[in-house]
Amino acid sequence: MLHHAAFLLHCLPLVMGQYDICKSWVTTDDGPMWEFYACQPKSVPMKDYATVRVDPSGITCGNPPERFCTHENPYLCSDECDASNPDLAHPPKLMFDKEDEGLATYWQSVTWSRYPEPLRANITLSWNKSIELTDDIVVTFEYGRPTMMLLEKSLDNGRTWHPYQYYADDCNEAFGMQARNVRDLSATSANRIICTEDYSRWAGSKKEKNVRFEVRDRFAIFAGPELRNMDNLYTRLESAKGLKDFFTATDLRMRLLRPALGGTFVQRENLYKYFYAVSNIEVTGRCKCNLHANLCTFKEGSLQCECEHNTTGQDCGRCKKNFRSKSWRAGSYLPRPSGSPNVCAAPNFGTSPKVSKLIRLKPGSVPLGPIETFKDCECYGHSNRCSFIDFLNLVTCISCKHNTRGQHCQHCRLGYYRNSSAELDDENVCIDCNCNRIGSLANRCNETGYCDCKGGGITGPKCDDCLPGYYWRQGCFPNVCDEELLLCQNGGTCYANQRCICPPGFKGVLCEQAKCEGENAECDSAAGLSPSPSALLLGALGLQLQRRWNL
Repeated sequence: MLHHAAFLLHCLPLVMGQYDICKSWVTTDDGPMWEFYACQPKSVPMKDYATVRVDPSGITCGNPPERFCTHENPYLCSDECDASNPDLAHPPKLMFDKEDEGLATYWQSVTWSRYPEPLRANITLSWNKSIELTDDIVVTFEYGRPTMMLLEKSLDNGRTWHPYQYYADDCNEAFGMQARNVRDLSATSANRIICTEDYSRWAGSKKEKNVRFEVRDRFAIFAGPELRNMDNLYTRLESAKGLKDFFTATDLRMRLLRPALGGTFVQRENLYKYFYAVSNIEVTGRCKCNLHANLCTFKEGSLQCECEHNTTGQDCGRCKKNFRSKSWRAGSYLPRPSGSPNVCAAPNFGTSPKVSKLIRLKPGSVPLGPIETFKDCECYGHSNRCSFIDFLNLVTCISCKHNTRGQHCQHCRLGYYRNSSAELDDENVCIDCNCNRIGSLANRCNETGYCDCKGGGITGPKCDDCLPGYYWRQGCFPNVCDEELLLCQNGGTCYANQRCICPPGFKGVLCEQAKCEGENAECDSAAGLSPSPSALLLGALGLQLQRRWNL
């Protein structure tokens, strides 16, 4: 009970008294009428509404049954994972179940028995709906936290992914990034993507189990350590470029890249103690309803905003039919404390001068009614002509300029995205996506400017960067060599992850082969010794790389 009370007090500033009323019936000089306010749903545990997927196929332990060890007792490997036995199985659903006191249930991966092949797993949470984070994401690992992982998010239901935060015991070695703490960020860098070492160093399975994505610490940059100055936070969410979108997602994905090592190097003689085990994932947030709803319900397996302000759609993202006199706008937190509801309104066709215009029809087509052209239009200055389409009962702008499109020139043309720092009536409201032609599928991007990358290691807002383990060469290619798994042999050095520079007397992709001088010359005794199993493995890997990349 005390635990639950502490949780409620912890979330108090985020869930109570914050835009929880959409409208009220008031009396004015003109009679009773509705007064509207910006509104949003309360914060709740969002994991209850998520679908979870773990990949690649076969990464969950138990099929076939497998024994494993723990770092606490690594040489007594009597534990077993068996998917066919409910008492020994560790399926993904155990990351979200209710646990009895003192008994942890968890999802578990296979062990690292195929070392040095990387042990990698993806855990994806999907809502099929935009949500807004209001508290820290907390992932609880049993038997040690990963020494390297990446948290990603998607804003378009998993079609494209963007880094959210990097985690490693050595950020520079793992990702080529300087280690940072969220508390070191400032108001101008609150949405910076960082790499942290706080949750990856070995501390023993009985001590530190949690990995966090610190939402509250980023909020505290504006609202103070106790989150008491919420007015300032909501003001910044409206005014700071990209800040509101930073806390918004439709999907979250954890990419587990290297398991806990127990504070040592990989011990190849006992690979059964290396695996991933997740007992709990906490995601606290609310449905994104664009400040047009204070309720969000779970219907037919999907979250749905109960829209107010004459709006409709899963996120209240458009005006209802017959309420489209102006273009749809999200509600605003400002001015405090009630915000701006930006209610969709019904058109008033009696106040604008209009001229009837006949439609020129092709032979055989069915006339649907006249279009009436207005001189005074709601097109945000991107057009000075609009038409009332009688049979659709709506007004639409004609010939939108400045790379805009839509009923009120409120959207951007394909190949452009919304400049969040510009108002809708700004000539520079739509910015060129500028997607890298080599790395992107097409010159189009989502509403945040991120291009749709081809895959194969390509990443970045413009699809001009590579994920860890890849290098850029007119596209992304897997590292031929590195400083961790693909080591250059026999004293060779790795050049830009693209090739090994071999010392005299050796050759091959990884310098794993002895070089014999002369057509019939024999190698000297040192180079002519029978290769070790590890050398044979590296040689096979090198041959595979040669065939793949035509080296």
